Amino acid sequence: MQSGTMVFTAMNRVIFGKPAAESIVAEADRLQAKRVFILSGRTLNTATGEIEKVKTTLGARFAGVHDHMPAHSPRESVVACANAAREAGTDLLVTIGGGSVTDGGKAVTICLEHGITDVDAMEPFRSIVDANGKRSIPDFAPPKVRQIAVPTTLSAGEFNARAGITDTKLRLKQSFMHRGIVPESVILDPAITVHTPEWLWLSSGVRAVDHAVETFLSLDANDYTDGTALQALRTLGAGLPAVKANANDLDARLRCMIGAWLSMVGIVSGTRLGASHAIGHILGGSANVPHGHTSCVMLPYVLDYNAPVNGARQREVAIALGQPNTPPGRILDRFIRELGMPRTLRDVKIEEADLPRLAKNCMLDDWTYSNPRPISSPEQVMEILKAAYQGDP
Repeated sequence: MQSGTMVFTAMNRVIFGKPAAESIVAEADRLQAKRVFILSGRTLNTATGEIEKVKTTLGARFAGVHDHMPAHSPRESVVACANAAREAGTDLLVTIGGGSVTDGGKAVTICLEHGITDVDAMEPFRSIVDANGKRSIPDFAPPKVRQIAVPTTLSAGEFNARAGITDTKLRLKQSFMHRGIVPESVILDPAITVHTPEWLWLSSGVRAVDHAVETFLSLDANDYTDGTALQALRTLGAGLPAVKANANDLDARLRCMIGAWLSMVGIVSGTRLGASHAIGHILGGSANVPHGHTSCVMLPYVLDYNAPVNGARQREVAIALGQPNTPPGRILDRFIRELGMPRTLRDVKIEEADLPRLAKNCMLDDWTYSNPRPISSPEQVMEILKAAYQGDP
């Protein structure tokens, strides 16, 4: 008999298929916000008219913009944005950009609530994983200044009450978790995503595929999350190639965004994932590999590694992707290659000599310990990393 607990966050609503600027203003009206501060991607702010459009629509309520949040959301950039937002007297934070901007914004709201003005002061708020894979999450007051997220990629972190923030001294991505740091609302506007570079859109879409696959194959799988995970695979499996074929297909872009949203249902409600995500966290924080590229490289190899224990269930993944008689590792290898994405650790500039360090760091991520095929040592992680480095089919 299935058993478990579904955990829900403090998100209020998702608005989709409507223009971002007018939706932001409507949300500011609903929340009675008077000082709206924007955290955006730099290119979106300096090379497009999208942020200016939001500023103009907000009018006197616009309090400022900060456009420096590098990949993997370094602590230094989080604190710099928080200090600027605090100086501006913000009462509502709007993030417009990819996953690093979104996660950075969640951490900014923690800093605003708790008066954090330097990177070391963030330390008490991060979660810690012990030697047995058990995560300890500190309890702290949720932020009163809430976030509205307007994503421009498909990593879908806007639906998660977890922020991945990098400690640049340790070269580790760490988690900051609280149900209250999830955005108050999410605005899915496909038109604003046409500025996203193709590689980033497609690779973050593979990241969403990874969410769905590891949710369906999770130790915590259940009928509720199975349905959303498989529908996410169907939706993304059709939407990503359609955007690859025609970058201006807004219907396909919105389909991808809804697929990414579906892919997060399990994660948001407490489903543990596996080695693809755990290794991906380390490749990002410890080796600066773009978030989406980590899934492009690792997911098929992790599927092959896990096949001895869940090969029969993997067939449902293959069916959702329209190829019931082919191993999903092989299906996704071809799918990712046809999107033009990297498929080996060598492709993302990882040196073979660095694999032992990365394997050791993977033991600091709790999802390593919830992989369907048990992993309890760096040597087992090395088996996967070596396959991903060599490019074994």
